[in-house]
Amino acid sequence: MTSLSFNSARIRNHKLQSQKPISNFKSQSKPISIPFSSPNFSTNPHISHLKPSKFRLHSVSEGSVSTNESSVLTPTEEDIDDDPTAEVCYVDPESDPNSITEWELDFCSRPILDIRGKKVWELVVCDNTLSLQFTKYFPNNVINSITLKDAMISICDELGVPLPEKVRFFRLQMQTIITKACRELGIKSIPSKRCLSLQLWLEERYETVYMRHPGFQASSKPLLALDNPFPMELPENLFGERWAFVQLPFSAVQEEASSLETKFGAGLDLDLLGIEIDDKTLIPGLSVATSRAKPLAAWMNGMEVCSVEADTARACLILSVGISTRYVYATYKKTKEMTQESEAWEAAKKECGGLHFLAIQENLDSDDCVGFWLLLDLPPPPV
Repeated sequence: MTSLSFNSARIRNHKLQSQKPISNFKSQSKPISIPFSSPNFSTNPHISHLKPSKFRLHSVSEGSVSTNESSVLTPTEEDIDDDPTAEVCYVDPESDPNSITEWELDFCSRPILDIRGKKVWELVVCDNTLSLQFTKYFPNNVINSITLKDAMISICDELGVPLPEKVRFFRLQMQTIITKACRELGIKSIPSKRCLSLQLWLEERYETVYMRHPGFQASSKPLLALDNPFPMELPENLFGERWAFVQLPFSAVQEEASSLETKFGAGLDLDLLGIEIDDKTLIPGLSVATSRAKPLAAWMNGMEVCSVEADTARACLILSVGISTRYVYATYKKTKEMTQESEAWEAAKKECGGLHFLAIQENLDSDDCVGFWLLLDLPPPPV
């Protein structure tokens, strides 16, 4: 049974396994010739959200979003679950603070009005394992890089963690403010949709916090909507020579993801995402072959690869990287057969809750891959 449920419990560390050949790839000698059968995939993957019961919270008065510390109260245990105005300030006591070197950050308005009738803004920060969790409300008239920089410093002061080496964020409209604040603190800012822990947490907060807040506005639309621009031409250094739709058993996908220290690529914390898939379930992927496999994988490794999409209307594959960069990754002849295969690949991805992968190989018949990216295609959060 395929399911995707946000797991906010403390993350367990996986023991790295040695690299295994990728001979489990099911592909054909010619590109794009992989049949998919729906019995290989379970139905109705879903995301069910868990209440953050281990969060350390601060209560904020209903109408106030002031940064004045005097407005912060300490709630009782009974109040925590019932107070949607609470702020989060938590670091896992079992984690090493010095190991939290990368943050995921969102600084945006929420569908909540303050006593002035203005939208409340919120800073939400976590790391990819949720060992670090922090939220703070702000009025809309103090939104700038100075406020953000001071708030980031306060996170370190309050939780006893060092400033991160990198900060990922997924809203293009906030790039100037976030980049400036990070630059003044000596932090590398990375625009990327690979902020999956943050995005799932925001979706969970929408249901368990924002919707229950006294100032919630159900008809309010996101102030900073995520872009989905027209795909651009692929840079020459990212060209492959051949490609094929492929599929791997989930157990083999986990093995590849656990051996990333020996190759280019990126994995996902499957425990945190709560992905529950049978080991034999086939996960859809895309294999790209080229004699320049290592240089290509090296270039891809610095691009924050987010997802691959089969666009049947344009008869092409679209590679999404960073926040809003989309490339025409490959094209194919728009025939009935190719359209059906592309639709089947997208349907298989949907049946797996958006989970898919990208593999870079020297040739499509190879038993090994040079680069491997485990990807998750998620809808944007509702805020």
